[in-house]
Amino acid sequence: QVQLVESGGGLVQPGGSLRLSCAASGSTLLSYYAVAWFRQAPGGGREGLSFISRGGGNTVYADSVKGRFIVSRDDAKNTVYLQINSLKPEDTAVYYCAADRFGPLGNNWFTFEYDYWGQGTQVTVSS
Repeated sequence: QVQLVESGGGLVQPGGSLRLSCAASGSTLLSYYAVAWFRQAPGGGREGLSFISRGGGNTVYADSVKGRFIVSRDDAKNTVYLQINSLKPEDTAVYYCAADRFGPLGNNWFTFEYDYWGQGTQVTVSS
C-alpha cells in the first residue's frame, strides 16, 4: 500500500511563494511512480495542476498555472515537490498529490485515475 503525505501548505500573502512536498511513507520508492498534483477549492471541483513522470523527464502543467508552478522530484529523498510562486487569492485550495506506477500513456494527465492519493495540504492566500 502506497501512502502519500503532502506538506508545506499554509497561510501566505498574495505574491508569496510556497513549496509543497509529496512524500511516500514506509518502504515505497516514489521513484517508481508518476506523480500529479491537483487542487480543490471550496465549493469547486478537482483541478489538475501538474504532472511529472518517473525519472522526471516529462513535466506537464495546466495552462492556468504555467509559468508560476514548478514540479520537481528528488528520488533520493523519496519526494516530489510543487513550487508555487506569485500566489493569488484564487490559488486558495486543498492541494493533493496522486501517484501511479506507470501513469497515463496519453495526454490525459489530469483525467487519469491515479491509484494513490494523499490527504491534502491546505493553501490559503490572503492578506
